[in-house]
This record gives sequence, C-alpha cells and structure tokens, in this order.
Amino acid sequence: MTVALLNPLVTRLSPPPIPAVQAWGKSYDGSLGPLIDLSQAVPGYPPHPDMLRWLGEAASSLTYTNYGAIEGEAALREAYAAHVSELYGAEIAGGNIHITSGCNQAFICAVMAVAAAGDTVLMSNPFYFNHETTLSMLGIKTGFIVCDSANGFVPTVNAVERALTPGVRAIALVTPNNPTGAVYPPAQLKAIFDVCRKIGLWLILDETYRDFLPNDFGAPHGLLREEGWQENLIQLYSFSKSFCIPGHRLGALTASENVVEEIAKIMDNLQICAPRAAQGAVARALPALVQWRAGNRLEIEARARALSEVMTDLDGWKLEAMGAYFAFIRHPFEDRSSTEVAEHLAKKAGILSIPGEYFGAKHSQFLRFAFANADAETIRQLRGRMVDISL
Repeated sequence: MTVALLNPLVTRLSPPPIPAVQAWGKSYDGSLGPLIDLSQAVPGYPPHPDMLRWLGEAASSLTYTNYGAIEGEAALREAYAAHVSELYGAEIAGGNIHITSGCNQAFICAVMAVAAAGDTVLMSNPFYFNHETTLSMLGIKTGFIVCDSANGFVPTVNAVERALTPGVRAIALVTPNNPTGAVYPPAQLKAIFDVCRKIGLWLILDETYRDFLPNDFGAPHGLLREEGWQENLIQLYSFSKSFCIPGHRLGALTASENVVEEIAKIMDNLQICAPRAAQGAVARALPALVQWRAGNRLEIEARARALSEVMTDLDGWKLEAMGAYFAFIRHPFEDRSSTEVAEHLAKKAGILSIPGEYFGAKHSQFLRFAFANADAETIRQLRGRMVDISL
C-alpha cells in the first residue's frame, strides 16, 4: 500500500500557537488568584446590548439564511465606506469595499490577488504569525523588514529598501502593530507608500486595531487622500475588536473597484459570502455605536496606563513598545528563551502571554502581552506575580 502524501507547505508549519500557550495555563494551581489571560487578543468587555439584539434579529431573519452578494451586503459596504470616508477625510464608495469573514481572510484575499507562488511579500520583523503562515501555505516567499526597539519597532525607509529583492510584489504592514503595539506615524507610512509607488509595489495595510488609537490621534494616515491611491494600496480592517464579536468573523477590505472585482473571484471559492447576519447587525451598529466605541477606547487607554505602572522598575523587565491592544516586553532572563519564560509564567504565576520567538526567531528576549484583555485592576495584579518570578 502506498501512503498518500500531505501538502508539505502545510505540514512543515508549527501547530497554531494560541492553543499551545493556553494549554500551559491548565497546569496553573490558582495559588496566586485567577488565571490572567493576556495571550489571544480578545475584547475584555461584552458587546453593546443593542449589538446583541441586532445580531439576534438578523440571525432569526429568513432574509439572511440565503446566499448573499460575494462582495458583501450593500448596506454594510455603504455604511463602512461612509465611516472610512469620515475617518480619513477621503472619498470612499461602497464599490471600494469588500466584506470578508474576518481580517485574516481579508489578508488571504489580498495576497492572493497581488502575488503568486514564487513571488515575495515583505513583512515587518517581528511579524504577525498568521500572516507569515498564510504566505508559506500559498508558496509565496517572505522577506523581512527589520524593526528594532531602537526605532520603537517602526519600520524605516532604509530598512524597507534594504529588504527589497527581485520578485517582491507587496509590502504587508500592521499598524497599530501586532505583536509590538507600535503605532506607525502617518509621515512614516507616507514615506513607505512613496517607495511602493516609485517601484510599483502594493502596500497591504492591516489596521485591525486602529479604533484603539488615542482619541486625539486624528486620522491614522493620509494615504486614502493621495491621488491614485487605488493603484498601490489595499487596506484591511476587522470589526471583531471594536464591536466585541470575534466569533462572528467579520472583516473588510478597502481597495480599487478593480481589486474588489478580483477578490470576489477568490471569495467565491473561499466562502462565497461573509456571515450575513453579522453584516446586517454591524451595518446598523457602525453609525449607532460611535459614542460607545469612543468610551471603549478610553477604557483601553486606562489599561495601557495600568500596565505602564506595573512595568516601572520591575526587576529587569522592560516595556519596549506598547499601543492599541499589545505590549512587547523584554524579559530579564538572558539565558532562557521566551518560550521557557512564557511557559513558566503561565504555570507558576498564572499569566498567559505569547513568546516573542513566535513572531520571529530573533525575538526570544520578548513576550507579547495582550493587555486589552484585562481590566486595569486585574493588570495591576501582574506586578505582585512577576516580581518574585525566578527560573
């Protein structure tokens, strides 16, 4: 009997990291209090009651039990286009929007639309692991833009130019960043976008966490106001964190109408259409829950301040970068890997975090804390648990 083979582009990948990390927590004995889960980024508060009501109404409607438009419900495309237009001071139409089942799917669609197996997509290093594994499974080569703590983990133009090689089709960036939390300044994004336009590359910009920028930050960037932005920019977004509905898997993509048409071909094979009930509910929530979302932004800022207090003069631990949902923290155990440290924290201190090396092998001195998962009171408990940790 001849054994059937599996795809080596998939089998060579490591198992999903989040379940592995959460498994460590099962060995924690609870002696220091309840487990504090700062691993997977999940909203640390419930959805708005109206959001739940609208989801229930949509889910019980016969209208949403049938197939929908591949590009997304017209009501949501128009509502999101209006939201983007107002936020960025740009003119974005419903035809520029494609709704997807979460932002990870939006990324898959974007890279499939612009790159083929054997092409190269550049990513920041450290990188979001789901982006890296997506490229690997598709046979797309990955190049890395070095980002270091000296620059706040923000990519520089020089670093981008050093990473360029023949065959590069796109640059994929995440801001506010996952895993570091670094917020890329608008001027820096403009400079990188200019490089893309100069040599004919796509900039794929994942802005999943943009709703948690400080209230006074203003527009995250001005790229959508640039003339001809459609020729080089694909913007990604997730409704999951802002509306506290990650289980409903809903994301969006902003691009030229031509790119949206090409992505419809991909989506028709991936899923046909994103979940329709969630689309109907979010179309209502986008204009209605503006003040609620603004209040949540203030709550996340309070959690960030609490973590900053915790990390001040904490026995060799150092907060290297923080923003939106994440903090990238340097641990003090130079002779231990981040995996060893994270496992020890989980089992002995009841703190779940993600090892830095999961975001790139060179980042073994770091841990990622998804601080937005926990309220400020819970975050302040970290100091007592971390101060006496020894390996």
